[in-house]
Amino acid sequence: MITIKSKEQIEKMGAAGRILADCHKEIAKMIRPGITSWEIDQFVEGFLAKHEATPEQKGYRGYEYATCASVNDVICHGFPKKEALNDGDIVTIDMVVRKDGWLADSAWSYAVGNISPVAEKLLKVTKEALYKGIEKAVPGNRIGDVSHAIQVYAESQGFSVVRDFIGHGIGSEMHEEPQVPHYGPAGKGPRIKEGMVFTIEPMLNAGKFHAKVDLDGWTARTVDGSLSAQYEHTIAITSQGPIILTEQ
Repeated sequence: MITIKSKEQIEKMGAAGRILADCHKEIAKMIRPGITSWEIDQFVEGFLAKHEATPEQKGYRGYEYATCASVNDVICHGFPKKEALNDGDIVTIDMVVRKDGWLADSAWSYAVGNISPVAEKLLKVTKEALYKGIEKAVPGNRIGDVSHAIQVYAESQGFSVVRDFIGHGIGSEMHEEPQVPHYGPAGKGPRIKEGMVFTIEPMLNAGKFHAKVDLDGWTARTVDGSLSAQYEHTIAITSQGPIILTEQ
């Protein structure tokens, strides 16, 4: 069942979203060759504590970290590690923040030093695809309109859209209805209504869209070793259109 949020509840989610966005701003300053995703994870833990917020991912189904840190061919759910990031890597930092009982979720992909033209285009197009989807998240449209806009744009730019992982409703729980795929036909799926809050989080690959999961049960990679990137926002639907709760 899709839950409709009140104005007050959306404001509380916005407070969590602002903390999350501010955290990403600080992470952007830290990204450089030589830093580890473990250091970034430790920074996030401290940053959230200072703002009286908590990392919702930590402890979720046994997950041990405050963030997911996905490098190069890792699509999502990568573990923070103590190995240094190298010049030319790309890394996605994904986190869910709880503040006063309400959640916000956002992921950003970062360039580490000087990246290849393919990686640079992948980051650019993935971010643009996210905003193409957000543009369609207006009352009266359907979730499929969001999905279709993302897929059409991504594929027009030469990239594939991951099928295995999708956006989702969010509120006091991390995963709520509706499910938000990033591919598929327009005009399908639930009708978008004022008061809905959900994530849009396209994951684009430079090669095939297929994913495989490591033996750790979490880390999802491209099947062909190609690069993958992700950008994600939590949005609230209003009568005037979508409000991005996790905007930097």
